[in-house]
Amino acid sequence: MSQTFNPPAQHIAIIMDGNGRWAAARNLPRSAGHKEGAKAVRRVIEAAPALGIKFLTLYAFSTENWSRPKEEINTLMDLLEKTLDEYQKSAQKQNLRIWVSGEREPLPPQILEKIDRLVQSTAHYDGLTLNLALNYGSQQEITHAVNALIAQGKNHITPQDISAHLFQPQLPAPELIIRTSGEQRLSNFLLWQAAYSEFYFTPVLWPDFNEEELKKAVLEYQHRQRRFGGI
Repeated sequence: MSQTFNPPAQHIAIIMDGNGRWAAARNLPRSAGHKEGAKAVRRVIEAAPALGIKFLTLYAFSTENWSRPKEEINTLMDLLEKTLDEYQKSAQKQNLRIWVSGEREPLPPQILEKIDRLVQSTAHYDGLTLNLALNYGSQQEITHAVNALIAQGKNHITPQDISAHLFQPQLPAPELIIRTSGEQRLSNFLLWQAAYSEFYFTPVLWPDFNEEELKKAVLEYQHRQRRFGGI
């Protein structure tokens, strides 16, 4: 039996990539890929607790995604609104706590209202914490933290200061970051938090990602030796 080095990751972050390619391969509109991707999100949320995952961060919409065609953005916002409604109904049954990381502007007011209600109503649940990286960019997050410290009159800033002023300072750094679809880059995602994260890249397109694929990633992580700069 191969040696296991690590316990299950407490925090896993996922760059959910490949919805458009999944749709194109089937001669379907990109919206069909996004809808199938939403099903993959549900599968991962349901599978995560049994794998020992306590925190799950999903890259739902980046600050760069606003450059996509208006029709696609509208589809994504409609799907997001429906997903938030779904979480509002299912969070109690799943003991699911919702956090959101990202800039509030220029998200539509009705979505911001639903986010606020969802975060507040799930705050007392102690099962899986789902952190949605929504209108999120890591460079923007770090800049926001530094500007907040400057506004406080700080003239000497430590790494601990920046960590304390991120969008979700109570969120532990992810032990494992997964990216689907075969791309191998962070795309402005958790740059500060990923200092010692392990990376797992899979060619599987996000709509095809399921419990078995998540298990593969977790198992590979457990067989890696983490040194944190030591020997």
